[in-house]
Amino acid sequence: MSEKHVDDVSGVETTGHEWDGIRELNNPLPRWWLWTFYLCIIWAIGYAIAYPAIPLINGATPGLLGYSSRADVVADLADAKAAQGTLLDKIASTPIEEIEGNQELLQFAIAGGSSAFKVNCAQCHGSGAAGSMGYPNLNDDDWLWGGTVSDIYLTIAHGIRYDADQDTRTSMMPAFGDILEPQQINEVAAYVISLSSTPSDEALVEPGKVVFAENCAACHGENAEGIQDFGAPRLSDGIWLKVSTEAEIASQIRNPKHGVMPAWLPRLGEPTIKQLAVYVHTLGGGQ
Repeated sequence: MSEKHVDDVSGVETTGHEWDGIRELNNPLPRWWLWTFYLCIIWAIGYAIAYPAIPLINGATPGLLGYSSRADVVADLADAKAAQGTLLDKIASTPIEEIEGNQELLQFAIAGGSSAFKVNCAQCHGSGAAGSMGYPNLNDDDWLWGGTVSDIYLTIAHGIRYDADQDTRTSMMPAFGDILEPQQINEVAAYVISLSSTPSDEALVEPGKVVFAENCAACHGENAEGIQDFGAPRLSDGIWLKVSTEAEIASQIRNPKHGVMPAWLPRLGEPTIKQLAVYVHTLGGGQ
């Protein structure tokens, strides 16, 4: 066995490692570091015994203290629900039109409605309720079925063209491609776009106005202001739900698109629907 090398300067043995003539001293670890390391090992063993820690095939060791973070979450949720119980009961028993007149219920409804909106409605209407093509903007004053808090409640509760709910909002625009001539469709599309923008051919506007009066005014109104009883949109502004260009308007007239919104009442329950209606109504565009 070769003798261990001792550094001439420090008098400390080296580890035997050498790099380009440089040797590594075999200094012992500081005593405080060793004791800290040993205490950490003892702490880890104690923790594994006291708390759930060691994974098994069908779970983990429960620990002597029986602690469960999942049980803590369940208990916290139960406490939160109990704290909300009184206000939820008040929301359920208060007519939807009177909630905004009660400051306590209003604040609670807005907070609860905002949370429910993010979970259930933001996927279509956007996190800020600004909508997108085919999904209405809930911040403006353009409402297909009415923007009062009662109207909004009915729309959320029963949906739109949702066959599973007999009280759903229903409106079906016919396919005028089977009713009007192609030239008439181009004319009425030019008239409709002229109400908010510039048509491709001004000469089509006047004959299009006649076609509109004979075929479209019954639902959209004589001045194209829309009729909320039918869910017929206003066509005289620059707000469009499914189309926006003259060619797209002609396509919609020829073969209309019909969206569907589910009825949320069976899924969310009365108090949550009321909170959603109040929240949407207070976004700024409610009537």
